Amino acid sequence: MSEKLRILLTGFGPFPGAPYNPTQPLVARLARLRRPGLDDVEMASHIFPVTYAAVDRQLPEVLAKVKPDALLMFGLAARTSYLRIETRARNAVTMLWPDAANTRSSKRGIAANADAMMFGPHTARLLRAARLTGIDARPSRDAGAYLCNYLSWRAIENVKPDGPQLAAFIHIPLLARSGAVRRKGSPRITLEELVDAGEAMLMEMVRSARRVRTS
Repeated sequence: MSEKLRILLTGFGPFPGAPYNPTQPLVARLARLRRPGLDDVEMASHIFPVTYAAVDRQLPEVLAKVKPDALLMFGLAARTSYLRIETRARNAVTMLWPDAANTRSSKRGIAANADAMMFGPHTARLLRAARLTGIDARPSRDAGAYLCNYLSWRAIENVKPDGPQLAAFIHIPLLARSGAVRRKGSPRITLEELVDAGEAMLMEMVRSARRVRTS
């Protein structure tokens, strides 16, 4: 019997300005999914504290422990009302906003003399899978300059023959809670809608990882 495919799901904890991070319940729900298409898949999850030091320390640790074939990462974009499928990581770090440990970056870039790094063509398939659930999902070329972009960069760095073969980062909006509505009066995306889209993207990630494994 062939070795199970391993998928690592990640989210973030709270951070300044966002005491509630909906990536945590989303990742928890996706990690518990039981579907026939996941019978040969081993799921793992990890929630990163929103600090640069935690990403640098914990990402190598969890990759060594789980040895995933693919990473599906989620972060919060509180000012965006739709799902954003990131297509690249920028070589940029904000020097303005501190992380959850009140640490500011001392430099504007992540690596010296490096351009943006692309996630790969599988992001288009993730976008299509999400849209088929009816959710408002759009491609993005700008993952910001905070921890989501930083984790994206570090994850792409680890996509290599002896590591995960695929990585993807999805920005999610603030979710509706207790009947909350957007400022314009339209209901926010609910957790159930997000889980549906997350499941569709997860299944597409599994298919993409299987293709890579057998190629």
